[in-house]
Amino acid sequence: MGNSLFANCCRQVTDLLFQPRSSGSPDERSPLLPKSSTGCTVFPEMPEAAQCAGLYPDIIPSEAVTGSLQKGTEYIQDLSETKDKEGMVTVCDKGGLIPGVGTVGLLQQTEASRAVTVLPADLGDRPAGLVDHAQSLEACQGCVKLEDSGLAHRSCRREEHVAAADGSEGPGAHSAGQGHGEERAAVCLDTALVALDSVLKCRGPAPSPGSPGTLSSALPSSVGKTLSAQSAVVLPVSPGEVLPKAQDTSAGFVTEPTACLSRRSSCDPDSQAQVLPSKQQQQKKKRKKKKLPLPEHQSGVALMNGSGPHDSLKGEKDAKQNGHEEADPGEDGNDQEVIVIQDTGFTVKICAPGIEPFSLQVSPQEMVQEIHQVLMDREDTCHRTCFSLQLDGNVLDNFAELKTIEGLQEGSLLKVVEEPYTVREARIHVRHIRDLLKSLDPSDAFNGVDCNSLSFLSVFTEGDLGDSGKRKKKGTEMEQIDCTPPEHILPGSKERPLCALQPQNRDWKPLQCLKVLTMSGWNPPPGNRKMHGDLMYLYVITVEDRHVSITASTRGFYLNQSTAYNFNPKPANPSFLSHSLVELLNQISPTFKKNFSALQKKRVQRHPFERIATPFQVYSWTAPQAEHAMDCVRAEDAYTSRLGYEEHIPGQTRDWNEELQTTRELPRKNLPERLLRERAIFKVHSDFTAAATRGAMAVIDGNVMAINPSEETKMQMFIWNNIFFSLGFDVRDHYKDFGGDVAAYVAPTNDLNGVRTYNAVDVEGLYTLGTVVVDYRGYRVTAQSIIPGILEREQEQSVIYGSIDFGKTVVSHPKYLELLEKTSRPLKIQKHKVLNDKNEEVELCSSVECKGIIGNDGRHYILDLLRTFPPDLNFLPVEGEEMPEECKKMGFPKQHRHKLCCLRQELVDAFVEHRYLLFMKLAALQLMQQKANKQENSAALENGASAENGATDSERPESEDGKIEDSVTGLDQVKELAETIASDDGTVDPKSREVIRNACKAVGSISDTSFDIRFNPDIFSPGVRFPESSKEEVQDQKQLLKDAAAFLLSCQIPGLVKDCLDHTVLPMDGATLAEAMHQRGINMRYLGKVINFITKTPGRAQLDHIFKIGISELITRSAKHIFKTYLQGVELSGLSAAISHFLNCFLSSFPNPIAHLPADELVSKKKNKKRKNRNLGNADNTAWASMTPQELWKNICSEAKNYFDFSLECENADQAAEVYNLQKITLLREISLKTGVQILLKEYNFDNRHKPTFTEEDILNIFPVVKHVNPKASDAFHFFQSGQAKVQQGFLKEGCELINEALNLFNNVYGAMHVEICACLRLLARLNYIMGDYSEALSNQQKAVLMSERVLGIEHPNTIQEYMHLALYCFANSQLSTALNLLYRARYLMLLVFGEDHPEMALLDNNIGLVLHGVMEYDLSLRFLENALAISSKYHGSKSLKVALSHHLVARVYESKAEFRSALQHEKEGYTIYKNQLGEHHEKTKESSEYLKYLTQQAVALQRTMNEIYKNGSNANIMPLKFTAPSMASVLEQLNIINGILFIPLSQKDLENLKAEVQRRQQLQESMKSGEQLEAEDKAVEEKEAEPSMPSTAIPLTQSSA
Repeated sequence: MGNSLFANCCRQVTDLLFQPRSSGSPDERSPLLPKSSTGCTVFPEMPEAAQCAGLYPDIIPSEAVTGSLQKGTEYIQDLSETKDKEGMVTVCDKGGLIPGVGTVGLLQQTEASRAVTVLPADLGDRPAGLVDHAQSLEACQGCVKLEDSGLAHRSCRREEHVAAADGSEGPGAHSAGQGHGEERAAVCLDTALVALDSVLKCRGPAPSPGSPGTLSSALPSSVGKTLSAQSAVVLPVSPGEVLPKAQDTSAGFVTEPTACLSRRSSCDPDSQAQVLPSKQQQQKKKRKKKKLPLPEHQSGVALMNGSGPHDSLKGEKDAKQNGHEEADPGEDGNDQEVIVIQDTGFTVKICAPGIEPFSLQVSPQEMVQEIHQVLMDREDTCHRTCFSLQLDGNVLDNFAELKTIEGLQEGSLLKVVEEPYTVREARIHVRHIRDLLKSLDPSDAFNGVDCNSLSFLSVFTEGDLGDSGKRKKKGTEMEQIDCTPPEHILPGSKERPLCALQPQNRDWKPLQCLKVLTMSGWNPPPGNRKMHGDLMYLYVITVEDRHVSITASTRGFYLNQSTAYNFNPKPANPSFLSHSLVELLNQISPTFKKNFSALQKKRVQRHPFERIATPFQVYSWTAPQAEHAMDCVRAEDAYTSRLGYEEHIPGQTRDWNEELQTTRELPRKNLPERLLRERAIFKVHSDFTAAATRGAMAVIDGNVMAINPSEETKMQMFIWNNIFFSLGFDVRDHYKDFGGDVAAYVAPTNDLNGVRTYNAVDVEGLYTLGTVVVDYRGYRVTAQSIIPGILEREQEQSVIYGSIDFGKTVVSHPKYLELLEKTSRPLKIQKHKVLNDKNEEVELCSSVECKGIIGNDGRHYILDLLRTFPPDLNFLPVEGEEMPEECKKMGFPKQHRHKLCCLRQELVDAFVEHRYLLFMKLAALQLMQQKANKQENSAALENGASAENGATDSERPESEDGKIEDSVTGLDQVKELAETIASDDGTVDPKSREVIRNACKAVGSISDTSFDIRFNPDIFSPGVRFPESSKEEVQDQKQLLKDAAAFLLSCQIPGLVKDCLDHTVLPMDGATLAEAMHQRGINMRYLGKVINFITKTPGRAQLDHIFKIGISELITRSAKHIFKTYLQGVELSGLSAAISHFLNCFLSSFPNPIAHLPADELVSKKKNKKRKNRNLGNADNTAWASMTPQELWKNICSEAKNYFDFSLECENADQAAEVYNLQKITLLREISLKTGVQILLKEYNFDNRHKPTFTEEDILNIFPVVKHVNPKASDAFHFFQSGQAKVQQGFLKEGCELINEALNLFNNVYGAMHVEICACLRLLARLNYIMGDYSEALSNQQKAVLMSERVLGIEHPNTIQEYMHLALYCFANSQLSTALNLLYRARYLMLLVFGEDHPEMALLDNNIGLVLHGVMEYDLSLRFLENALAISSKYHGSKSLKVALSHHLVARVYESKAEFRSALQHEKEGYTIYKNQLGEHHEKTKESSEYLKYLTQQAVALQRTMNEIYKNGSNANIMPLKFTAPSMASVLEQLNIINGILFIPLSQKDLENLKAEVQRRQQLQESMKSGEQLEAEDKAVEEKEAEPSMPSTAIPLTQSSA
């Protein structure tokens, strides 16, 4: 049935839509979509799946998902075979999109993506028959125009989901809507699969100009108009949803105690208060300004907790991980209750002294404190900090939720009442005023303090995008644009200026309000003044140069009569007593008054995302020269032990361990509890990381006293602020057998990875330490929280599990075994026995080094997790062990510097997944052989199957359709069989058991009844002995490790290179390359092998960019290793000289740079001897000065050979740049980021042979490089993935709702700023764009760009891509000059980060060229388009369809210039490619040949005219020639195509069929539903999950079509 419906569609679509194309609008639909898919949905690959797999290595696809993908693949094969009769298609701005790969590629990708599709289990449990053709059709999101109802265009915000569901538009409106305008389906397929970025870049159904009967046929086709009022796009709502209004107003789920969290965010100290499980919990809730776009919640919202594998990720992982059993639908719903939360916001009036009362929207879940925060941020009340809120004379408790306050309701009046100050309140007040004065000053961001970071978007958009969009004139804007980019951005330019990286922002020249505001030297007040209420004294110099002393007293601030040298605390006359410091300063300084209010206006106008603190500090590697201004708060902070805002918190220093562990113990039964828990965990982690970083720097700078000061410097340990610090040196020969100091240096990062994984598994009752690893000034410092009681006792007494001497003495403990056994399945760790020094067997469930200690708080801690994962045998040669052939071929095993090389968790997971597929294949093959022998076997199996599987079985066609069917049923039988055997059911016959046993044995499973692979982390560990009894088991384990090592070389590395060839992985710099390797489980020590593999790959030229990034990463990593030891020999006074000398040797062409020794080094040597012990470095502190460039590069080459096994062919920087075509500026960026160096923002001349590039003045700072645990928001993440999955099946609206919900939950957990929120916003913007809501797309994408700049860095590859998306949405919003500015910025960043020769640059240049073509800058446009053509030809091959498209774009510009010969030449090239790749009859080929005819006619006409002129001179009779200036609509359409977005129209007839089909399904569903009404509640939740994939996604007008 599905097929016939399809065939019909294809036939009928042509009549309505594919009219022959007008010669005027050359259109380019990407060649890549199989023809017949005009009205169908394509199953897109899951571009993000890989990312997700990276972020959440533990989630493995549930089988149902892989199944549906399989069907998707077959389905696409169907399509590609259906050929259409008529070939011409006109696609204007209609709906739908396009894959960026040929059909074949698409199939491969779909296949490939099956391995990594990541979906929460609840999505997997969908009804089996889901994915058949009709439904896929229905997945095409219909978008409906109701011209008559005058509905305003609506965004997909929550409140507005009602759309057509209001009772107001009854059937009449429906039929009207149906009568005209074909609805269009948008089908999404993404081209760019770049890192996280591939989130669908799509764009929505705009009215098709000229479809019969639409009002829009009268419209001009300018972009500005496409979304005119008549064509309001209304989001579809399923017929079933036409319910009473109230119920429909909100779709999605609301969380209880956190609904308020996502509302505003503060920049205020209190919001960062300590996380305690008491009332103060509430303090952490970061607030969001009203400006933030978080959907407000409204009444009647059902919250489903059944949404999947939340159960602390644990249950789900167990089921999916090794066992791969599918969770049956019942599992999910059991303990999940449905919570309905009434959360209607209401408005209160606020009355503050001195200003008009104003109203404020609040939510019942908010706390009173959150209103405080809002007032402290509002322009007119920001200067107040010490006040209470009163309702009818009663003071409200700060920590009370609004709903608990009696009498507080809509319209209540809250009074702001000034309270008396205390010393603490006075200090908070001064700090707050200082923050307001500094609010536009970027120095904190450049200095990397207080989680400030840079953002430059507003420089390029001239302010906020939303407003400027409304202001600018739509039509006439074109003429006034100056489109010429700066020289250095043009294709082919060789200069790479650095200053443009951080353009000077106009707002940064801050309005000076005061010259000085500082603490007075008369502090603290003497006793007699204390008793008069004096709290502290301030000293102020106003801009008018008036020097005043101010007393802060309990009643407020007033002028006193003190001077710098005389103390006279009596009030001056007049004293101007004011409750707020600002009010006082306003009275004494007119300039302050004027400038302060101007400053606050500006502050409030900035986008909130520009000023909210980031969760973790981001450092900038360049900064401009800044003058150092006086700042009392900064000075005070530097010399007090405060960290964060300790003094505002009861209990002074924070007990980090207690906080970290208490937050883990918070309840997590339902969604609100989990959100609260995850929010608390995240907040404590980010605070702990900040504290640990600060402490580590203090330790290395020598500002902390050691706890063992008498020992040698390297062995010292420190405690500061309840954090324990140790240095990365081999103390007491602990790592002697493992590689000494080198091993001690890598152990902390391995340990951190262990902590990360155990935290992710999140087993109740098992605790890890807070761990942060900080690299600073060449030293590695490990910061850990302190186990209570550990410092009072000897280590030997404390350890009750594991070994403190690498396996000589080993102890075990039943409680630890029980806890660790819960982790063994997800982490794939095998329980095993080892022998201790008394030859007794001891059972362990981790490596021997892993120690278990019960703290004085009774908690079970595990530490030293450095060998959580199995060893990497490629780098661990063992006597007498033979490695597999693949390894030997690549020169393994190879001796490494230390013996702690472990496989990455991603590799272990990929290996197990690989083995699982193998297991299924083997078992299926054997079953088929049995089946051939003995038919009745299958019947027995059928009976043994569980009911659920039975049902799906009976629906399957019989296996006469040949082999394919067979193998599918075969695999399913294996599944059933495995499940049945695992459940130990007596119904299985011995033969089938045998099958499973053989398959298990073949893949190395530790169980012979089910698939279960685990590793023993102690194999090959020096000093560990195993008992005789487990000899065989150990042998198997050794084999498994060898297989895993071989798997890395034979599958993962080639896989990575293949993905790079397909451009599914597009790294732009070292960090993104490392990320791509890590996602596939390849360690960085394999980098040399990866580069070697690339050089041997047939398509070597197409991997040029990867090769270049690989080489520069190799060079900078080798340089970093050398720099580390180099810095250890430098004392603080010589730091900038030493760093600049190193950079000169590394990058400058100057042949013999000389280091400038600091002057005090030249004093007599006597002084040095005394100080030897105090410095961490070597005795000779000047050794660094003798380094030369030759020596450094020699060391770099030998380091590259030793560590990465790669031979570099260069002896200095110039050679490296020449041989490998590298940019020195890129190398400078990479080395600065890796080492934490910050350099001055200026133009560096690297190639000057007469003077060195860097001086010591150019080195501004050295920052720590910090590694820490990133706690995740699991619920939000599952929503995000479900949303992605929905979008990829074509259910855009549901996808949009889920993503919005995810955004909400992310905000609850992470606050407003986080990488994952950025991904969420990007996808939302993409969806808004597809669904035609350009302004909403613009606003979301603007947030994504700001966030990417702030959280990842201003020139991170991710940021570059965000800029590109934003430019597209700006263009669609008719903001052409902004779009160009953004594209130029993206191109500049790309040139700086990598250079010009990168596949992504082709896309960027195509974008720029098209926009320039649109504004009629033809010559400039050609420069970019021809560059794009050259790059595409290099990276995609000159015969690829991308190149054909490029040729066509160039031809269009030549046509506009009336250079028909060139145009013809390019179009012919394109035509040839289409003809060879797609055949004569493909629509693309035909389109191209039509365009060729048209060009030929134009050329002939031109020639005639020219001849006429020659012949008749000036009185020639000239026919007017048609020169086509491109319309904005056609340019936008081309932009969509190159960015992977294409809209496919559906004809009226298809829609009729579709509706009928949908209705049939609906009736079917209704009848099924009524039968199941009596089922238990958990089933209801299940249904709810499955429902959106039903009719609601099809055209909502089904009722009228009945």
